[in-house]
Amino acid sequence: MGINAKQEKKVKRQARIRAKISGTSKRPRLALFRSNKHVYAQLIDDDKHITLVSLSDKGLEGAKKFGESLAKMAHGANITKVVFDRRGYAYHGIIQAIAEAARQGGLKF
Repeated sequence: MGINAKQEKKVKRQARIRAKISGTSKRPRLALFRSNKHVYAQLIDDDKHITLVSLSDKGLEGAKKFGESLAKMAHGANITKVVFDRRGYAYHGIIQAIAEAARQGGLKF
């Protein structure tokens, strides 16, 4: 299996997941993106096609602080409930730590 086959499978998996998950203004989609060095999160209203809140881990130490900061920013925008979109990443490691910290910060998935 070459790198192109892996990338194609990843894109198909993300499209399949994305077809089922949609965010609204009352319950936006929490989309996580993980690069080799950083993690990015966005709260997205898919009905209006706008990003309500965005955050990157640059300047933050640890996934727990990232999740807490995300929850604090969401509360500042009057958001308490979200739809979790982990974009096909396995629920372990940094993705799990961010989700649990955001839940402890008050976000409801």
